Amino acid sequence: MGDVMDLEVIFSIAGLLAMAGWLVLLASPLIPHWSDLIAGYVIPTLLSLGYVTLILFFPSNGGGGFGSLAEVIDLFANPNAMMAGWVHYLAFDLLIGAWMCRTSRRDGLSFWLVAPCLPVTFLFGPAGFLAFSIVRIFAPKKAA
Repeated sequence: MGDVMDLEVIFSIAGLLAMAGWLVLLASPLIPHWSDLIAGYVIPTLLSLGYVTLILFFPSNGGGGFGSLAEVIDLFANPNAMMAGWVHYLAFDLLIGAWMCRTSRRDGLSFWLVAPCLPVTFLFGPAGFLAFSIVRIFAPKKAA
């Protein structure tokens, strides 16, 4: 029971960290330097540290692997492996969101076109990246 309780605490902390990063990204036009630092480096680094800690100190001790869908299902049936996978997703989706904001500033894209891509990335990862890629192709660029 203690392990499940520890995982619930880790889940809550990781979620709060990630949400803070996404809120900072939404404010990125106002605080670009801080956005890049906080959401693009500090929070993903903390989440990555959490991920490594989970793998080292909360091993799955079970079956599963990455060789087949059945093995992945077996692996993620373990709460420790699922928690590590969740933190992995939180970290990498936030990194992509931060990259999208940096890239849009560099390319002169209106933040109003990028802003809808951020919650899509938060909720659906690759679909948000795809939406941003489409915006980059078709959106007018601001004059430099």
